[in-house]
Amino acid sequence: MDTARARRPRSLAVLVVAALAVPGHAWGQSTASVQVDSTRMTVGDRITMTVTVEHAPGAVVTWPDSLDLAPFEVLEARTPAPTSEGVETSRTSTAFTLTAFELGMLEIPSFEIAVRAADGGEETVSTSPFAVEVVSVGMDESGDIRDIRAPLGIPLSPFRLALLVLLPLLLAALLFVVARRLRARRDDSPRPALGPLPRPPHEVALEALSALAGSGLLERGDVKGFHIEASDILRTYVEARFRVDALEMTTREVIDGLAAVGATPGFRDGLLAFLEQCDLVKFAKVRPGTDASRQLLELGRRLVLDSVPAPEPAAPEPARSPQGAAA
Repeated sequence: MDTARARRPRSLAVLVVAALAVPGHAWGQSTASVQVDSTRMTVGDRITMTVTVEHAPGAVVTWPDSLDLAPFEVLEARTPAPTSEGVETSRTSTAFTLTAFELGMLEIPSFEIAVRAADGGEETVSTSPFAVEVVSVGMDESGDIRDIRAPLGIPLSPFRLALLVLLPLLLAALLFVVARRLRARRDDSPRPALGPLPRPPHEVALEALSALAGSGLLERGDVKGFHIEASDILRTYVEARFRVDALEMTTREVIDGLAAVGATPGFRDGLLAFLEQCDLVKFAKVRPGTDASRQLLELGRRLVLDSVPAPEPAAPEPARSPQGAAA
């Protein structure tokens, strides 16, 4: 009995030492903080948002591949090497360059960041939203308002007055002589032959899509340039085929314009899916795979082929009488 009592304090001491050996930054307690270099900016200007994740040593921070911070647009992201704070905490930061083209008090939305421990465990931390005021680039209105000055008069000398009268007369006489000579040459010269007829819009669009497929943009990793070119080809075809200013419109305006000119619902739905994928790559920084990009071109070919206008029926031949047939 005395031996058992003697062992209890020793066991308690072992437990206390084990508890003190646990690191101060336990797994599952990673945090994310946001810092912005300015809370007020002009429209189109750039600000820097620094996101710092504090985590256990040896953990790996995985940032989102495609970050949507609308109404802000991400221009650049820079991630330096992680830094250690002692032996219990490490920090990993990324600096995002942002811009905005809307006015008012805008909010940088929160987003999630994945943290993977050295033993394979994972957790997710979220940033806090941050408010930034966006103002317009206005003129300095601090000064006083001044009256508009009257125009200055230009004195007319006799020589200048003569030039103002004679120059129009000389110019009119010269134009009359040139016009008569051109008319005389036009009557004697042969008429030029007509140039080649313009190509149908669908032929131009199909040829452009084939050239884009063999351009090598996807092989070089230029996914954004590939989708911008594909969008321009279909928009140019819509302008030539349906007389809708697709190159100067948003995607929704193009679809509404096609509905106004009587385009079929199937063509409008297919074109909407085509242009929306191009917009996601262009504005939202989405990077689809090579197969998805080539399927987009195939969708564009089907849209062009399905919207080719039907050929006009040939005029019927006049009926011949039996006597004329015999002759």
